[in-house]
Amino acid sequence: MDDVLVVGEALVDIVRRRDGTSTEHPGGSPANVALGLARLGRPARLLTQIGDDARGEAVRTHLEASGVRLEPGSVVPGPTSTAAATLDAAGVATYEFALDWALPAAVAPGPAALLHTGSIAAFLQPGGDAVLALLERTAGSVTITYDPNARPRLMGDPVAALARVERIVALADVVKVSDEDLEWLSPGRDPMDVAADWLDRGPALVVVTRGGEGSSALARSGRVDVPALRVAVVDTVGAGDAFMSGLIDHLAGTGLVGAERRAALRSIAPDGVRATLTHAARIAAITCSRAGANPPTRADLESAPA
Repeated sequence: MDDVLVVGEALVDIVRRRDGTSTEHPGGSPANVALGLARLGRPARLLTQIGDDARGEAVRTHLEASGVRLEPGSVVPGPTSTAAATLDAAGVATYEFALDWALPAAVAPGPAALLHTGSIAAFLQPGGDAVLALLERTAGSVTITYDPNARPRLMGDPVAALARVERIVALADVVKVSDEDLEWLSPGRDPMDVAADWLDRGPALVVVTRGGEGSSALARSGRVDVPALRVAVVDTVGAGDAFMSGLIDHLAGTGLVGAERRAALRSIAPDGVRATLTHAARIAAITCSRAGANPPTRADLESAPA
């Protein structure tokens, strides 16, 4: 069983540029991760909430065209959620949201080797508590990956948000977090000190991303730092999600996901961590060179410069 089950929001990103123009792209952090995995050839299923309107149809078409399979109950009556992303001069996005979030009633997703979640799905009620309960039920029986992908406008008080994040960190096997998220969650602290604290809570691997400055990871075998690849940035929408897809893809490709591989993941060597971060960085760089959350296929990746 090598399926990946992704749990979380799917929505429409409305990208507003400085010149006043705007475009719409299917998005949502967990949905972007599922899309990235499917484009890389990984069997990816998404448990989400999508409206039955025109935007919802666009999201479904976008996901299914790349091979993402929606879990039963993921389409519900009503409007599809949106996130308005306003780009600054460097192409960096800030967001405003119009959404609600819940999981289908009596959630009973099929088996998977890996379960990924994060962002709004782990916080916004009533779905947030349902996601937490799902993680608690499955911890130890699948590999759990988590990206807090903090949205301060939705998550409220950072102290309370940090407490919730750390409950999930303790259930996860792999955590990916940006330095910007850590500055909001733990202001003034060195990101790698926070990562070290999180590693002590239970994960096998904690990865900190720093945008154009690269990424760092802590594992039981030590710390690894990898630079970012230099590209002409169109925008950063979906870049962190593409990086997350790359992490999962490489760990799956090297046989480090699934309950029976937890010990091997916990003993991952520095060279293995470096290869994983490098793979994820290439995927994120390609995504940054394109408009919207548009991660590469396996063929794109193989034809891109190393």
